[in-house]
Amino acid sequence: MREFIVLGHDAPTDADFSLDSLPNAGRLDLLCRCIGAGVFLSHDIREAVQVHLVLQDELTVRFDSRTLRNARPDERNLAGLVRNALDHTNEAIGHREAEPSPGVHVSKRGFEPTLDRLTERATVVHLHEDGQPLADAEPPEHPAFVLSDHNDFSEREADILAGEADQRVRVGPHAIHADHAIAVANNYLDTDAYTTY
Repeated sequence: MREFIVLGHDAPTDADFSLDSLPNAGRLDLLCRCIGAGVFLSHDIREAVQVHLVLQDELTVRFDSRTLRNARPDERNLAGLVRNALDHTNEAIGHREAEPSPGVHVSKRGFEPTLDRLTERATVVHLHEDGQPLADAEPPEHPAFVLSDHNDFSEREADILAGEADQRVRVGPHAIHADHAIAVANNYLDTDAYTTY
């Protein structure tokens, strides 16, 4: 299993947004590209990947590739699945998730509870441009990569990560978009740290 936590600082927390203007919906376009980079292969879905979108530190929408259905790799389709999940937030009680469509879950968890849930089973890897080179890191058996959207981590988020992250790595010499960083991380794991092709 590999997991990605993406913080959506400006993303909507209700279903009242247009699928025709995703950049204006708190950069939901970028978050949907992160989902796609996490779970899709060419003409296929990865076997065991979860992407957790943490929206404004209030809600988490989780995509699980093992049970995901009716998903296509275009932003509009994925945004529709996010919107449907947000439309069912009232079915999520406390931290218990609701599953409004196969493989798409929504919970009333912010960043810290979502991260706490993963630290029990995964190696937390903070993706950041100031980390050690990814190629120098040993691939974890069950990584949970944490990255931010188009905004930097807040001071509080950085403090939480400093206490919880097992590794802090960068994917290259330049800052790149979050969805591209996820694609690089997937390739790093697919190739066993660039050793197997």
